[in-house]
Parts: sequence; structure tokens; C-alpha cells
Amino acid sequence: MKKFSLILALLMLAVVAFGCAPQPAAAPSATAPAATAEAPAETAAEAPAEAPAAEDDLAYIKGTGKLKVGITIFSPMNYYNEAGELVGFETEFTKALCEKLGVTPEFIEINWDTKEIELAAKNIDCIWNGLTVTEERKQNIGFSDSYIKNMQVVVIKASKAAEYADTAALADADIVAEVGSAGEAAVAADANLAKANYTAMPKQADALMEVKAGTADAAVIDYVMAKAMVGTGTDYSDLMIVPNLELAVEEYAIGFRVGSNIIPEANKIIAELTEDGTLDAIAATYELTDSLLSNQS
Repeated sequence: MKKFSLILALLMLAVVAFGCAPQPAAAPSATAPAATAEAPAETAAEAPAEAPAAEDDLAYIKGTGKLKVGITIFSPMNYYNEAGELVGFETEFTKALCEKLGVTPEFIEINWDTKEIELAAKNIDCIWNGLTVTEERKQNIGFSDSYIKNMQVVVIKASKAAEYADTAALADADIVAEVGSAGEAAVAADANLAKANYTAMPKQADALMEVKAGTADAAVIDYVMAKAMVGTGTDYSDLMIVPNLELAVEEYAIGFRVGSNIIPEANKIIAELTEDGTLDAIAATYELTDSLLSNQS
């Protein structure tokens, strides 16, 4: 009995000793690195998100060193002269503003109908090509201060002056205008022109060519373009502007991204170019002096 008690006591002592003995370190878990990797991610998630570049457009544009300007070929705003150089009122205006801004202009021909998409995607930084300010466009475009007064006019063959003296006479005519333009909007807004057979053209210049070719009776385009391209001494000497017919009086401005902080800087420079006479001198070169808003009485 004593021997049995001694054996039992020795067994209990061994169990206690084993339980107190140091245990070998556990093998590293295969998922440990993943847990370590998640920690920085949680920290990053808690940190404030970096502000989108669009919120500091001015810094973005100055950082690239250039202003990407969306244009179409539109005389007298942006067009190629006989030497193949891009010239025009907007072209020179752009260069003057960019010089003060400290960047280089890059002119990019765009599809006018997708101008807002190009702007939002940063394929261009602004739309600067006889851009009419409208309430509808303000939803997708941030505008600078206006600088040119314009209107939509009707261009016809001079030989049809007696036939097409007003919009009522054009109700059954074939009408063309640039797609997505103020001219297209003017056609839709006029009760008589809205009844006409309307066809959208890629560019305003295409609309003029249709009238010259006789495949359209009339084109609705910007007055500043019509004044420069139609009549005696031009390539469209057989065309004319229907007199005393103003479809829409409007203003031109530069279109930037909505909320862009380059807009106040652009407005400051526009004011400086107006004050020092630079803008007036450019306008005189392209016979637009009377169209400058700064010269309106």
C-alpha cells in the first residue's frame, strides 16, 4: 500500500513538472505576413484622401507647362493662313494670355460636338474657339468673363436675296448648321426655321460649303465668321448675310472645367490685356474691334 502511494505521488510530481516546463515557440503562421501587410492599408484608409488634380487646375496646368486649347478651324478665330500657320483672333489672344500665365499654348483640333467630354477628360484644358455662353453649357463648363458680342445670322446665295428675306420664307428650305453649335440651337428656337429641312454639319465651314455648292439653301452660323468669310473679296463672294436678321445675340468666353481655379486668374489677365490695349490691337487685325464687349457703348 505504501509502495502504491509512493508511485502515485511520483506520477503527480512529474505532471506538475511537465506543466511548468517552458514550451517550444510556436511555428510562424503562414498568414502572418498578410496580417502585417494589412496594417499599412488600414492606416492609409484612415488618412485624408489626396485632393483630385482638377481641384487645383491652375497648379496642374502650370505643372505641365502648357495650356491645351480645344479648337475647330473657324475664321477669324482660329485658321491657317497661306503659309500654313495657325492664326486668328483667338489664336493670338491665347498666346497673349499664356505668356502672362507662364505656360505654352498647345492647340488641339476637336470634334465640337464632344467638347465637354474632351474637357472633362483633360484631353484639353479649355475650349477657346468662339464659344457661346449659355445656361445649358454652364452645367458642364466653367466660363471666363465674356469678351466678344456675337449673334447668329443666316447666310444664303446672293442671287436668292429676294427669295429669302426672312425666316418665314425659309420654313420650307434646306437649312444647315454646325452640330452642337449656337447656330443649331437658333434653328430649333425659331418657329419658322424649326419647320425647315435641317441637316447638322461637322463644322461651320462645312455649312458654308453646302450653301455654295447649292446642296443647302441657307446656313446659320456665327456673325463674326460670316463677316470674315462671306462677300466681296472672299472665297464665298457669291454668298451674303441676310440683312436685318439676328437670330440670337450672344457672348463669347473661354470654357474651362467647372469650378476650375484657373478662371479667376484668366479673368485677371483678360482685364490686363483689355486695359493695356493688347486685346483691342488683336481685334483690329481681324476686324473685330466693334465686336469687343469693352468697345460696346
